[in-house]
Amino acid sequence: MKKILRLVLGLSLTAVFGQTPDTFENPVLPGFYPDPSVVRVGEDYYMVNSSFEWFPGMPIHHSKDLVNWELIGYGLHRPDQVELPEGLLDSRGIYAVSIRYHDGLFYLITTCVKCNGNFYITAKNPAGPWSEPVWLGSRGIDPSLFWDDDGTCYYTGHANITGVNDWPNKNGVWMQVLDFEQQKLIGERKQLTHGHAKNARWTEGPHLYKIDGKYMLLVAEGGTGFHHAVTVHHSDSIWGPYIPNHSNPVLTHRHLGNDFPIHSVGHADLVQTQNGEWWSLMLAKRKKDGFSFLARETFLTPVRFEDQEGIMTPVFNPGIGHLQFEQTRPNLPWSPSPKKPKRDEFNTDSLTLEWNFLRTPYSKWYALKNGKLSIELRPNVLDSLTNPSLVARRIQHHDFLASTKMDFKSKKKNVVAGLVIYRNSTNHLQLLKEGDALILLKTKKGVKVEISRVPYPHKELVLQVEGHNTESTFRYGPTLNELKTLAEKVDLTVVSDEVAGGFNGPYVGMYATSNGKQSKKNANFDWFEYAEK
Repeated sequence: MKKILRLVLGLSLTAVFGQTPDTFENPVLPGFYPDPSVVRVGEDYYMVNSSFEWFPGMPIHHSKDLVNWELIGYGLHRPDQVELPEGLLDSRGIYAVSIRYHDGLFYLITTCVKCNGNFYITAKNPAGPWSEPVWLGSRGIDPSLFWDDDGTCYYTGHANITGVNDWPNKNGVWMQVLDFEQQKLIGERKQLTHGHAKNARWTEGPHLYKIDGKYMLLVAEGGTGFHHAVTVHHSDSIWGPYIPNHSNPVLTHRHLGNDFPIHSVGHADLVQTQNGEWWSLMLAKRKKDGFSFLARETFLTPVRFEDQEGIMTPVFNPGIGHLQFEQTRPNLPWSPSPKKPKRDEFNTDSLTLEWNFLRTPYSKWYALKNGKLSIELRPNVLDSLTNPSLVARRIQHHDFLASTKMDFKSKKKNVVAGLVIYRNSTNHLQLLKEGDALILLKTKKGVKVEISRVPYPHKELVLQVEGHNTESTFRYGPTLNELKTLAEKVDLTVVSDEVAGGFNGPYVGMYATSNGKQSKKNANFDWFEYAEK
């Protein structure tokens, strides 16, 4: 009965019954939040995700129940901390991050691809501030850390350091000791695995654990698309040999076929609750109407360790064997995160944590003043690999409504501002004020076309986009109550995985540019509103 009511009314169990729900819904962190890594400290859980070319980078969330997550900060939060430079390609930058805790200190370790490689940072408070980076000069991506009982820290990374390539896309996991006093990797380097079987592809994303006195290596395999998978390897010794488990892959959806609504499942991390339960966070994609609009998101599933021929092996979602949209939640106190307002009135001293920029903002080209967000028009454009005047937030729902009120006027056609949906430099939608007109532009795989144009000579206007799976509707008008439709059934697959590709996800936000020329103008935004429909 509860499930039927929720489906009919579109409400949570808590909203319907005013009580703690028995179940949770996946994904627990919707939208562009791939490659999750998690750590528990006492009764608190902290998670980090990859962020690629977006700044601030490495978003950090906090939870008490593994279901409700609150964004509390970023590992990469100062422009001079780790540079995401101009020219950085789409889907490069900050790859998979691991978060760990040891002796009162939090650690984030990751790779900045095409920007100096592997590094770690530390903080006493996961909300920040985080330290300056320590660059390691090591190979590969997806590094992780593990402390053994004697206090030695082991670095696990991704690469085939043997130099032997006897099958296509052979990769693997290697290990070395990390000395924090010297701030470098020391001693022997050893290849731990090339995957669970011969012909295994793209073995990466390693996490090392010690469970019941034995060492367990959990890795991602198969690439981050349809063939993604999680495999497990066991050893009696920290240095191996690591033997692939007979149950491998311990989690994948590739055997469920192309039509299964949850796909590309992999890159998992494990955490044990204070009550002794084991849970796993991993990435997956949701497919609707044949497209994966929201890219890679964070999912949660229970794990049980079972004795299989004398080896404690993780069983993911026992009795089911795959991820579900709804299931029984962890045995932890239900702790909803503070509800965020749908509308940002821009009446704070700094932007709220949801807002991101592309690449490193070398200068502060925006200002919060008098209850408005003022954005400078600069030559940088969305189509370039630079830091354009774009302030955007993740799209987190298949059905969403985003609106903003803008104050902007110019007679020059190169000077434009408005509302955009962005996936990467070659795939986006722009609803812009250009002179005395409004224009809607679609860029798909680098080809830009004008979809619609209407006269609009007024300075103040409200811009709105409503998204529904693969389609969107764009509206405009002087107020929210006087909106007219500019275009309907506009293709949203332009920012989907299947069309845009890459590792990041869709954003919506405010944008202003002078299209290659200098300008002294600003576009002022009174508010921005985002909500699930």
